[in-house]
Amino acid sequence: MRIADHREDDNPEINLIPLIDVVLCLLIFFVVTTTFDARSVLKLELPKASGEPATSANQPLGILINADGRYFVGDREVLKTDVESLKQALQDVAGTDRERVVLIRADARTPWQAVVTAYEALAQLGFRRIANATTPQVPTQGRAQ
Repeated sequence: MRIADHREDDNPEINLIPLIDVVLCLLIFFVVTTTFDARSVLKLELPKASGEPATSANQPLGILINADGRYFVGDREVLKTDVESLKQALQDVAGTDRERVVLIRADARTPWQAVVTAYEALAQLGFRRIANATTPQVPTQGRAQ
């Protein structure tokens, strides 16, 4: 005589919801703690010049202009390339301090109009201490070609 066992077999299952929660929390943690550095993203080729670098007591306000003519004021990107947008970004970053040194770092391949637009925005806001960043010129010593 065969006795039937009416108990159901245990079917083990893996609950994925706690795993998804942990992965989501780790993803949010890494996104929030990651630092973004504008200088590592932008590859600028500065123009070359000879001369001594200027020294300043306080930190200059930096304007980066990439080869496409896009502006970056401090660590913020200016979404439009017109004078008014650049002026607004400068006012947001600099506040009322018009005696601060402004350092323009433009790529050597930047369209000249983008640099002139930056000068125009700075002049309209009243900035008078403006400097251009360059790289030192490598001297060529008697190379025969």
